[in-house]
Amino acid sequence: MISISDLPLLNALLNSSSAVFLVIGHRFMKKGNIPAHRACMIAVFVLSGLFLTSYLVYHYHHGSEPFRGEGWIRPVYFTILLSHTVLATAIVPLAIVTLRRGLQGKYDLHRKIAKWTYPVWLYVSVTGVMIYVMLYQVFR
Repeated sequence: MISISDLPLLNALLNSSSAVFLVIGHRFMKKGNIPAHRACMIAVFVLSGLFLTSYLVYHYHHGSEPFRGEGWIRPVYFTILLSHTVLATAIVPLAIVTLRRGLQGKYDLHRKIAKWTYPVWLYVSVTGVMIYVMLYQVFR
């Protein structure tokens, strides 16, 4: 059984899995393998939904975790956290619109927004893992 204290690790695993599926899905699209691209992007959407659910449950029960690092790493951490938080908020509607356009076959519109969605979603996924490492592994 998973406990509340296990959720940060689960969240990092979901974020890292999202990043992997984003990269693989992008490569499939570049190679013209649209069915594989679609499957990867749906997987990323599901993984990100599971992440968001787990994240909200954890913070509802636990609250926020203070950053314990000192010195030069503090402004680095908070810069990453701020950019991550702002872009994580933006990625939700971007991802929904991008996925919807792709599934509806509106490929020109899908490509126009996907060129923005992909790097932002990848950044949010990777920085989410970085934040986990800094909060729960390195500066514990």
